[in-house]
Amino acid sequence: MASSVGLKVACIVVMCMVMGAPLAQAITCGQVASSVAPCINYLKTGGPVPPPCCNGVRTLNNAAKTTPDRQATCNCLISAAKGIPGLKPNLVSGLPTACGVNLPFKISTSTNCANIK
Repeated sequence: MASSVGLKVACIVVMCMVMGAPLAQAITCGQVASSVAPCINYLKTGGPVPPPCCNGVRTLNNAAKTTPDRQATCNCLISAAKGIPGLKPNLVSGLPTACGVNLPFKISTSTNCANIK
């Protein structure tokens, strides 16, 4: 009988630990913006891609491993691109390649982020 009570207590403790465990944090538009902020001048004028820009692109790509994260990243990028005047669409869409990063979607204001897997 005592072992049955001990087992029930152990189960309750484990359930509390699981339910209290922090959930994985989704990518936010703030994270996306800070990752690509070093790219803005390049995306307006061209020239050599600044190393901090490519570091941000790589960091963002590495963080977006799940479908919801990739979709959120896509939506944030499109929203940011629409809010920054003077970005050259060809530089925006070519940024991942310029940084040696293979994205599973094209960066464009016409991309349907819901289709990204």
